[in-house]
Amino acid sequence: MTEEPVHVHTEGRTGVVTLNRPKALNALTHGMVETIAAALDRWEHDPEVATVVITGAGERGLCAGGDIRSIYEDARAGGKASAAFWRDEYRLNARIARYPKPYVAVMDGIVMGGGVGVSAHGSVRIVTERSKVAMPETGIGFVPDVGGTYLLALAPGELGTHLALTGAVVGARDALLCGLADHFVPAAELPAFLAGLRTEAPTEVLRRHVRDAPGGTLEADRPWIDHCYAADTVEEIVERLLASDAPAAGEAAKTILGRSPVALKVTLASLRRARELGPLERVLEQEYRVSYAALASADLVEGIRAQVIDKDRSPRWTPGTLVEVTEADVARYFAPTGDGELVLAAADSPQEVPW
Repeated sequence: MTEEPVHVHTEGRTGVVTLNRPKALNALTHGMVETIAAALDRWEHDPEVATVVITGAGERGLCAGGDIRSIYEDARAGGKASAAFWRDEYRLNARIARYPKPYVAVMDGIVMGGGVGVSAHGSVRIVTERSKVAMPETGIGFVPDVGGTYLLALAPGELGTHLALTGAVVGARDALLCGLADHFVPAAELPAFLAGLRTEAPTEVLRRHVRDAPGGTLEADRPWIDHCYAADTVEEIVERLLASDAPAAGEAAKTILGRSPVALKVTLASLRRARELGPLERVLEQEYRVSYAALASADLVEGIRAQVIDKDRSPRWTPGTLVEVTEADVARYFAPTGDGELVLAAADSPQEVPW
């Protein structure tokens, strides 16, 4: 494999994208997004390529998200590079969701943030017993993006709200339950699965390799999750969690209370709005406004500092409590960006699956 951060090649009938920054858990950069987009453009009209596959180099996972160290430095300098990165990244997320050929995402190992964006919008999403899927943005003073609020808003009941506010990591069975993945394939069978795609359609190969996923936890937790997270405000959600008899509910409350208060309130508003917006493209447009506003917030820089730069795990959020976050604070995140608006053309109807 080349030393390029994205390795693009063909194997039989398959176009393969391999994220190739294993030491950085294949974190996405702007250049990587551009490379993936160019490959999709090229393969869409290539009759020799029937299926596209995305996977990650190394043993730890597909992708841990965007390169947040770069976002940290850029946010401190004004945020122009990050805004440009997100514009192209969100365009890519929408492109993946509408891609006319099978797009097979191998969600093995860690798949978080931007990694979800380049995988969970695909048409064939594979998880394994090693999968660790999450949208952990509130922990760094940010809000789920890359179409994450769209996906989580579609999850059964209030499971998506739970995952968005806490940033909880889920395994294969829970990812399937939440609609973040489609099929479980044991990790040991991935080489044979990928080899089969070189000559056969995904439906044929899946028949040989799909298995039942090992047990998760969210199905049993649905009663307290659906009750607690149906509340209208983050404050009430926390109150219900603390009043619940379920030990896991108390742990969720503790986690939430350690997150950025403003990010929590904007996340809840984003999810509730996403349910009314319609297609993915409209939600991505909203997410761009939110992300753009976050670049000017103190919490994004502070969250990355605490979790990634200094690693003291002691962020000093502004404001410091939920009650201090006003409606105006939240509304600012949804304000139009003026000439910098992201505008995506939504399909009039769901993409017909041609395979």
